[in-house]
Amino acid sequence: MSSPTPGGTRPRRIRRSFGRNLLGLGFVSPYLAFVAVVFAYPFGFAVWMSFHDYFFAAPNAIVDYPFVGFENYAAVLSDPDVRQAFGNIVVFLVFNVPLTVGLSLVLATALNAKLPMRSFFRAAYYLPYITASVAMVGIWLWLFSSGGLVNKLLGGLAPEPSWLVNETLAMPLIAVFVAWKQLGFFIMLYLAALQNVPKELYESADTDGASTVRKFLSITVPGVRPATTLVVIVATITGANLFTEPYLLTGGGGPDGASASPVLLMYQRGIEQGSPDVAAAIGVLLVLFVLAVSLINRKLTERG
Repeated sequence: MSSPTPGGTRPRRIRRSFGRNLLGLGFVSPYLAFVAVVFAYPFGFAVWMSFHDYFFAAPNAIVDYPFVGFENYAAVLSDPDVRQAFGNIVVFLVFNVPLTVGLSLVLATALNAKLPMRSFFRAAYYLPYITASVAMVGIWLWLFSSGGLVNKLLGGLAPEPSWLVNETLAMPLIAVFVAWKQLGFFIMLYLAALQNVPKELYESADTDGASTVRKFLSITVPGVRPATTLVVIVATITGANLFTEPYLLTGGGGPDGASASPVLLMYQRGIEQGSPDVAAAIGVLLVLFVLAVSLINRKLTERG
């Protein structure tokens, strides 16, 4: 048997290094460059900042940023405001993720059926997602402020203090707001997944006399499980990066930090208080937190 020629060795090495489909790599390379510039480099720089005594300096100024080890992390972990912010995010995710998954799947199943004005309802659910958050926040402030419409309708049953200034209700209400605003996006994901569920399964279930609830639990839910995993992970990442809603709805994380998020604290520590190294440490811990929660959610969803 003849030995391979040098001309055949080089293509094999290239395929081993870059895969078989070099054309596909060429198509994704602009996005890979975008991710490297917009995400990977800033995250790497944030990790570097978190281990140094970093501060804002004048443009073109040459200054030293001494290495401080885990000093910034020790300051962050001992800060009660940071611990409260991460606890607030846990509360947010406990309310938001199940609500998002449940509502979006049920509504997507309903909108996948042959209903009158189906296109109108699909557009109506998607409209809040593409509308500016500031406009949506204005509506919810009108609804849930102390003298808002909801309190007027509830009368004596209205909570005291009111929704957005109540330490117990502020974060759950924000979780409901985010679920409502982003519902259209997740409905679209489920609608796409429902197209891949074989219609023969529903026809067989109808022949066996299965009820609507039984078909939903036994066919729809297992059939869209990959989409559910995606929805859980995306909702978790989105919730962990919460900023606009507590900043606008509760005036910057009130009352008494009950609705503050880690990203909001990063803004306050890094921009308002001039401690970008501490803000970077919070950001690194937030990334590790999101990775851990996403992995746990993925394992639970796939096992379920």
